[in-house]
Amino acid sequence: MLDRKEATIITILTVILGFIISLAETLELFLYALVSVFLIFMINITAKKIVSFYFDTEIKIKLWEIKRYGFQASKHFKKAFPAGAFLPIIVKVVSFGYLNWMACFVFDVKLKIYKTAKRHGLYTFSEISEFHLGLIAAAGIFANLIFAIIGYLIGLPEQMDFVKLSIWFAFFNMLPISDLDGNKIFFGNLTLWGFLASIVLIGLVYSTFVM
Repeated sequence: MLDRKEATIITILTVILGFIISLAETLELFLYALVSVFLIFMINITAKKIVSFYFDTEIKIKLWEIKRYGFQASKHFKKAFPAGAFLPIIVKVVSFGYLNWMACFVFDVKLKIYKTAKRHGLYTFSEISEFHLGLIAAAGIFANLIFAIIGYLIGLPEQMDFVKLSIWFAFFNMLPISDLDGNKIFFGNLTLWGFLASIVLIGLVYSTFVM
């Protein structure tokens, strides 16, 4: 499902987040964090790739990079800043260890050679629309929320923190900025973005003050 480049990116980001979340207090906590982050990543990516396959498109996971720092075309970095790798560290330090930034990777989408009509007989794509791009992105967020609920119901070990991390992952990725999923959903379908954002916020409040 993942090519070598994608697998390398996910592995590196998993280790970075696992270390930041656990702060390497103990080997056990570090391993729990690694497993939780890896599961969250793979749930998100798998859902996106499934929906992408249905639309006869293919997505490629890549590190989230920031190339511009303003609205003008001239306001850009000479070399893209690898936000996905460094922002989690920066946010952890600035928030005095309270926040775990989890938006680390984004995706590009491209059409497959054959047309959708050959399989569905309904429509063809000459290019992927913002709406369908938003649906692909939303599939990943929705899957994370569903598995967070499942994890809560089956009572996963508290050390894993899988439920809370899943919700935080969804929250940060729902931000409508840069190339994050939230931006794709926001411009693809504002109603869908509002619906998912509301669920994420409810989950965030519940996991923070009730769990």
